[in-house]
Amino acid sequence: MRQALCPEAMGVQLTVLYPQCTKQLLSERFGRGSRTVDLELELQIELLRDTKRKYESILQLGRALTAHLYSLLQTQHALGDAFADLSQKSPELQEEFGYNAETQKLLCKNGETLLGAVNFFVSSINTLVTKTMEDTLMTVKQYEAARLEYDAYRTDLEELSLGPRDAGTLGRLESAQATFQTHREKYEKLRGDVAIKLKFLEENKIKVMHKQLLLFHNAVSAYFAGNQQQLEQTLQQFNIKLRPPGSEKPSWLEEQ
Repeated sequence: MRQALCPEAMGVQLTVLYPQCTKQLLSERFGRGSRTVDLELELQIELLRDTKRKYESILQLGRALTAHLYSLLQTQHALGDAFADLSQKSPELQEEFGYNAETQKLLCKNGETLLGAVNFFVSSINTLVTKTMEDTLMTVKQYEAARLEYDAYRTDLEELSLGPRDAGTLGRLESAQATFQTHREKYEKLRGDVAIKLKFLEENKIKVMHKQLLLFHNAVSAYFAGNQQQLEQTLQQFNIKLRPPGSEKPSWLEEQ
């Protein structure tokens, strides 16, 4: 940990800005003040923010894929019904319409299985991004606010220490020292909390994504290979249950 000049203060959100904090924030933004920098921790925080942006992009694309798959299923279902109807009304083409109807029926079944797997993937990514990562970033915001307060009262104490010493100044200096100590303890506690949360988040992210990427790969590969058995085994492997036909529960798309 060291002191460094900051050309631009980090985006710190505070419920209340005390005069010292306002002065410190403006001083940092205009490059005149110094701020406490934990390079390793701040690099990890920036990496988390960048990772969250990239995962949000995956989440958006995953939801788009879910919507496209759902639309494709509706079209295939309607097409299968049309073929089945024509197979009954066109004796000369009954066989041809019949096997096309069966093909669409099979595609629908496999598509519903794939949709269930993709929806599970999207749901897990959503939890990781909007809950797990966001919870850590909330602690980061508290840490950044505490860092600003710590530096503000540190600067205040340093200025008083350099000033003239008299009875009144010594009283203010003692009060400033106590206030600074309180904010230093708060800052150091939150710095430790952030480090711990970042460590656990990384471990959890690897565990979750290992499972979800394996699921996504196996399901998509089986679907496009036309391997119905492998597709169903993939859902069983990850304990994914599909909505039974005719159920009034929301569709996979609606649950998103």
